[in-house]
Amino acid sequence: MNLPFFYISSYDPSSEIITLDEDASKHVAQVLRMKPGEQLNLTDGKGNLLEAELIDNNKKKTLVKIKGIKYKEQTARRVSVAISLLKNANRFEWFLEKATEIGVNEITPLLCERTERQQFRYERLKSIMISAMLQSRQVWLPELKEPEKFADYIKTSGETGQLKLIAHCTEAEKKKLNDFHFSAFSKCRILIGPEGDFTGEEISLALQHNYIPVTLGETRLRTETAGIVAAVMMCSSDKG
Repeated sequence: MNLPFFYISSYDPSSEIITLDEDASKHVAQVLRMKPGEQLNLTDGKGNLLEAELIDNNKKKTLVKIKGIKYKEQTARRVSVAISLLKNANRFEWFLEKATEIGVNEITPLLCERTERQQFRYERLKSIMISAMLQSRQVWLPELKEPEKFADYIKTSGETGQLKLIAHCTEAEKKKLNDFHFSAFSKCRILIGPEGDFTGEEISLALQHNYIPVTLGETRLRTETAGIVAAVMMCSSDKG
């Protein structure tokens, strides 16, 4: 049986005792009704898995003692998804949750010409991603960027050694995403457009900056669905 798993934003490696925040403390004391001496796991979302023992189940300031720390390296390939914000905030939140479970490393909300921008509630979105990380029992939290204008993002994503892709629905020559051997690249980046797709000018700008146009399949997908399909393909086991 898996031990209870909680997130801590930071910790002092030199300290054996950690105080959990009020939400985690309440969950430990009132929901799980854990008693001193019981075991639990913690992560900071930066690769560290802390094995801990409950020593005080105060519902506001639970204290745990660190018994051991394990570090898990990230995969050699870094997967980034830059995706338009959506009019329906729930659909964007769903994407963040599933992308976290799949193992995406970095997510950048894009502001495109056709983006119907909604309020960007960073702390709420990060909380959703933390819950997804814990649910899938991972120790790496994806990096969530602040929203960025499409043109600005394109012009600053010029790192060498990476695969840069743009998924769009325009009738043009495109490669199939599942034809790529992602293991050959240290970083894989894909652009996913808004409802109504990228404009012709946006696609042209991406191509000028060495983005490769791709198709995700035969059917036209919603933005959040396209993001998940791309994430699955790019984060899945390397092809032979």
